Amino acid sequence: MQTSLSGTTIVAVASPPGVGAVSLLRVSGPDARDVVGRCFRPMRGPDGKGKWRPRYATYGNILDQDGELVDDVLATFFPGPHSFTGEDVIEISGHGGVVVTQLVLKELLRCGAEPAEAGEFSQRAFLNGKVDLTQAEAIMDLISAQTELAARAAQHQLKGYLGDQMEVMRQGLIGVLAHVEAYIDFPDEDIDPASLDSILKQISDTRAQVLDLLGTAEHGRILREGLRTVLCGAPNAGKSTLLNLILGFERAIVHDEAGTTRDTIEESVSLRGIPLRLVDTAGIREGVGAVEKEGIQRSRSELEGADLIIHVIDRSRPRAEAEQAKIPEGARCVRLANKVDLAGHPDWQAECPGDVSLSLHAEEARVQIEELLFRVITEAQMTTSHPVAINARHQACLRQTADHLDMASGNLSAGDSVEFVAMDLRAALQSLGDVIGKTDTEEILGSIFSSFCIGK
Repeated sequence: MQTSLSGTTIVAVASPPGVGAVSLLRVSGPDARDVVGRCFRPMRGPDGKGKWRPRYATYGNILDQDGELVDDVLATFFPGPHSFTGEDVIEISGHGGVVVTQLVLKELLRCGAEPAEAGEFSQRAFLNGKVDLTQAEAIMDLISAQTELAARAAQHQLKGYLGDQMEVMRQGLIGVLAHVEAYIDFPDEDIDPASLDSILKQISDTRAQVLDLLGTAEHGRILREGLRTVLCGAPNAGKSTLLNLILGFERAIVHDEAGTTRDTIEESVSLRGIPLRLVDTAGIREGVGAVEKEGIQRSRSELEGADLIIHVIDRSRPRAEAEQAKIPEGARCVRLANKVDLAGHPDWQAECPGDVSLSLHAEEARVQIEELLFRVITEAQMTTSHPVAINARHQACLRQTADHLDMASGNLSAGDSVEFVAMDLRAALQSLGDVIGKTDTEEILGSIFSSFCIGK
């Protein structure tokens, strides 16, 4: 059944702001045709009569209240419930100018549409059952994806892969809970509840699936936010040169004068589909002024929150300078020994100071660095081949699900009252349903009465 948030018809510009070849406005709601019809005059429709035909583009003019031409456009009608929002939707394509697009929007508002809130079209799609919450979230993930890998993961989630997994787990738990509820409410009936081992196995299997998804949380964060990669080292070690090299353009100032970089510089780049958030930091050293000292303090703070640290070492300088960086214990760190084109300092003669030795000015330097970083990232399993990767909200819900399943399993094994087991299972179902935006009460009742012979 077609529904609406408040019975209103909404409108918004769906194309990015700025100048382009074409702009797109979207109208959705029960009065979409009436609203658009008050300012749109079709020249000649595909049916020869100028009337709306589902999923056909109709050429016509948008006119103002005085009948003056605002823009000539193509309007495409998508009748509900067979539309993105599940309501009647009309998409209007016009000339892609800032002013003309706003004038068309102004006329649609004048004709009765209301301005859409942020995300309201996707929200209506969810409320009308066109997408679940995971798919709605995937829409924004796809739009904001900065790498092919992130876009692919968002597409899998948009296609319902995560939602389907949630549904399979929910249905399994609903079946378990139905047995437990039936045993509680109808203890005198000839109902043979699942054996203890069978129920425990079903709970254990579901918990294992939950933990498998929880294992993708960190990968999901990296795909959406990027791998926070901090460049650190002594002044003039080559950090800013490295940043510019990886980015492929001159982003940071490079100069022989020590202390040129006094604040963090952050840029994003894709490394073979893996998003990196590169952070160039101030060179770390002692005995500096107040301003540079503040920059060094920020450098140390960045090291604490880094996913990956690239420690750039000037092998022509004393070892003590490099050691001032003080890499946090347990941090994942790659050491680059720079300036092999210069004479090495005696401190480094007995050992190679880095995972790779190079000159950042050499032609092959960028390829060497990319290969090293890609190898480190993949070997550390900082990326995933899992079709989807959960976000922070999913993670919180699934952690609650796992905790409740643990309690249900523990209570069942300990021989505690089945009422407590049922409470834990219900809580697990609620947390699981929160991921996709579903509740379970009616489904449990339906499962009880359809799966068991409990009178007539």
